Amino acid sequence: MDNNKPQPQQLSIEINPQVTKTAYSNLAIISHSHSEFVLDFASNLPGMPKALVESRIVMTPEHAKRLLNALNDNIMKYENQFGPIQLSGAPRPGSTFNLNDFNPGGSKS
Repeated sequence: MDNNKPQPQQLSIEINPQVTKTAYSNLAIISHSHSEFVLDFASNLPGMPKALVESRIVMTPEHAKRLLNALNDNIMKYENQFGPIQLSGAPRPGSTFNLNDFNPGGSKS
């Protein structure tokens, strides 16, 4: 037995009561620069003239890819338990977009 083998560490997670506010989102705005991804989550409600950004998350490209992998893993587990998630028709225009698409050739955020 190798006593010098590093032991796996356990991570304890505590939720700060100030961040337990829940926000609904049906619109994701994603932009990126060389060093970070910015994810804005908003609500686009019927009959309302504009969407309100409720939450912004900024992360490194490495963590954005880890988030992508975690979402893929959880969607597969969800579909195995509840069946395929049906996407109805083509995405609604403006349902998800990249801010950089609106500033071609310009600086990235």
